This record gives sequence, structure tokens and C-alpha cells, in this order.
Amino acid sequence: MAQAIHAKIGFVSPSSGASPHIESFKVLVPEEVQMDIDGLGFVRTSLSDLKGKTGAVVERVKELVKANGWQGVFVGGAPLELMNPGLAEAFQGAIKVPVATALESCVTALKAFSAKQVLLMTPFDDAMNQLIRDYLANQGLNALSPPPPFKDYKDALKLGPEDVFSLTKKSVEAVKEFQAIYFQGGVLYPLKVVEQIEREIPTTVVASNSAMLWTILSRLGLKFRVPGHGKLLEEWPRLP
Repeated sequence: MAQAIHAKIGFVSPSSGASPHIESFKVLVPEEVQMDIDGLGFVRTSLSDLKGKTGAVVERVKELVKANGWQGVFVGGAPLELMNPGLAEAFQGAIKVPVATALESCVTALKAFSAKQVLLMTPFDDAMNQLIRDYLANQGLNALSPPPPFKDYKDALKLGPEDVFSLTKKSVEAVKEFQAIYFQGGVLYPLKVVEQIEREIPTTVVASNSAMLWTILSRLGLKFRVPGHGKLLEEWPRLP
């Protein structure tokens, strides 16, 4: 017997919707949820291609919501949000269904676990990391981050799960005092080792993709238990 669908949602990437790390994210989606994936295709040469795209992003997401009948949508990419200040507010004013963004969702998840000092793990350079740290500071969160480990953010795609765990452990040893680890940037893919990190370090992990999924489904009044991928999806705390 087919599983009843409780929600139809969309996941919109600022680049392509067909990348391997996005496809593998599907295993986290509850059976009762239909998630469509699409991409804006705005990143052609570098992340700076995202700058000044607020109007275009809002209009494209609005079109996708209408065309697909989504009840909620989340839009990935911290750089997209940082290079287009006010994007989250623009979504709320133009799109009638709930919309979640990467930074907003991760802050919400960190606050759900009462974390105020976090270890920030990203594939980005220090300039982008500083923008993220500033954003978090404005939300009352203190973020510490190690020196950027990659020359280009796409280099993170070369890492396997064991590499991500080793990189995380090395960063933990350098930073030491924190209440949660925050992974931002889907190409630094932690989802296969979130449970291992939480068990062996131990700590709480908030990763942007799972945080957006939790946020948008929670805003739709839904609650699930997705074991094997960390506390956020297994415990499913209430929105703060």
C-alpha cells in the first residue's frame, strides 16, 4: 500500500539541482513527504555570481512554487543569502507558502538546542566565513572557525565521509570550547557522519540541509523521527 503524502515541498539550490550531494540528501526525507529538487543555475564561474540577485531569485522561486504546487520550500546556499541582504524577508513578502533559508534554518536549529557558542565548519574562504560569523553574531551566537582548509570551495567535493570526520576532529582539537558544530555549505557533506561525530566527540551537529528540512516541515506543523542522521532529525525538537 502506498504511503500517504503529508506534504509536498521543494528544495531549490542556487546552482544545479542535480549535484551528487543534493541527490544523496534524499535519504533523509520522510516517506510521507514528497520533495522536489530544482536549481537556479546562478553559479557559473564563482560564488560572486550570486550577488545582487534578490529579485530574480524571488521571482524564480515563486514560479517554481506555483508550477509544482509546493506547500513549502527551502532555498539553500548561505552565500546566496549573504550576498543578497534581506532575501529571507523578500521571500516572506512575495511567496504565500512557508519559505526557509540556510542561515535562518541553522540559527533556528542551534537555538532549539540552546547552543550559543558554535564551531563553524564550511568549505568557504575566510571572507565568506567572516560574513557567516557576523550573521550569527547578530543572532546572538558566537562562532569560532578554523583556518579555511580548501583553496576553492568545490575542493570539498573530493572528501569522503572519513575525511569529513577527520577534518572535523582536527578542527575540534583546535577550537576546543563550543556547544555545537554547525556545517554550512553542502559540498562539505557531513550527513553520513553526523551520528558518528555526535557520538564520538561528543556534541550536537547542525547541518544546513537537514536544518532546512526540519524547519520547513516544522513550519507546516509536521513532526517526524528520522534515525541515523543526528539529533536534530531524530529528536525533532520544537521550533524555538
